[in-house]
Amino acid sequence: MAWDFETDPEFQEKLDWMDGFVREKVEPLGLLGIHPYDVKNPRRNKLVRPLQEEVKARGLWACHLGPELGGQGYGQVKLGLMNEILGGASFAPIVFGCQAPDTGNAEIIAHYGTPEQKTRYLQPLLENEIVSAFSMTEPQGGSDPTNFITKAELDGNHWKINGEKWFSTNGRWAEFLIVMAVTDPDAPRHERMSMFIVPVDTPGVEIVRNVGVYGQEDGSESYVRHTDVRVPADHLLGEQGGAFAISQTRLGGGRVHHAMRTVGNCRRLLDAMSRRAVSRKTRTGTIADYQAVQMQIADSYIELEQFKLFVLKTAWMIDKYQDYRKVRKDIAAIKALMPKVYHDIAHRCIHIHGSLGVSNEMPFVGSLIGSMVMGIADGPTEVHKVTVAKQHLRKYRDVADPMFPDYSLIERRARARDMYDPLEELVEAAE
Repeated sequence: MAWDFETDPEFQEKLDWMDGFVREKVEPLGLLGIHPYDVKNPRRNKLVRPLQEEVKARGLWACHLGPELGGQGYGQVKLGLMNEILGGASFAPIVFGCQAPDTGNAEIIAHYGTPEQKTRYLQPLLENEIVSAFSMTEPQGGSDPTNFITKAELDGNHWKINGEKWFSTNGRWAEFLIVMAVTDPDAPRHERMSMFIVPVDTPGVEIVRNVGVYGQEDGSESYVRHTDVRVPADHLLGEQGGAFAISQTRLGGGRVHHAMRTVGNCRRLLDAMSRRAVSRKTRTGTIADYQAVQMQIADSYIELEQFKLFVLKTAWMIDKYQDYRKVRKDIAAIKALMPKVYHDIAHRCIHIHGSLGVSNEMPFVGSLIGSMVMGIADGPTEVHKVTVAKQHLRKYRDVADPMFPDYSLIERRARARDMYDPLEELVEAAE
């Protein structure tokens, strides 16, 4: 019987090295006023490239990729444990070659790209020579692709794209966008759209503005307008009409990684509130002596451990089945649970720190905003809860219970009597 909660010693050594490396060398980069995705910034490259080389020398570069693409081909459990360490350090994913959205975009091109697309776009993306953006969401349609109106029409040997995209993360630094557009408006809803590689320097591509999540000094969420943008016909990714299926393949693993990075963020918050609780003096002791504070710390610990186990169990299921569709319910469930756990722990951490907690001298309000972002990114929480419910109810579709179902106590007692009363009669007769 295989049932284990222990990491094998060889991989644990890698995790231990990662933990110290991220804390000592990578976390400080996030405090220097440079952006991890600004690959054309000489100062950024001077600082980041040597650290990336250290990671490569350790065999920990882009571990989500298979050996044929320069990675280790780690399964989701190992990747989850790694991402717990990477969570909370803004430069860590870049240093380890596993930054979103480039990881998902690389996965799309690796699976669906042509040899020419892989040479031109995939290889430099894997080496972090360039970065990319996933341009899916639209201003009027949110993240529901069945409401998108950006269209692509075949015009000779080119596709002509018109429309607007909203919150295309890191579009301002991207070399190319992966754009989802309607190619057949009369097809079934989930077969109307296709995906395209669109270089950002293509005429007609306009970054209207770069929007910041509240509290950011410099925005990186691009509002992009496409006006008669012409890309070669061979810039189509996969089959025409296949964008929805491609996007689901891309997002499954990414949601697990988001969740484990959130575990890492929450662990840092719990550590901070615990340190504050035992060090903040009152006239009778420390605030850790008060039950109200103890309840907040206990709730945070319990919720965090439950969430981590759920995420790792989901990762284990992905590794087991090698089919995201079979784990769709659990992926949706951790995505729905993630923002609540993150929000509640961040809120308690802020509260325990008092006025210092809400100040700009602490990062905790950023975590609170981050929890709200997690409730929106890759689909809102409500959508994922609907997915969980629908997936869960599938096994009950053939149930047609009467008004008084067979699991009522009166029915169960009747069946129990039918089972055992005849036995008692036989025993009495024998006696």
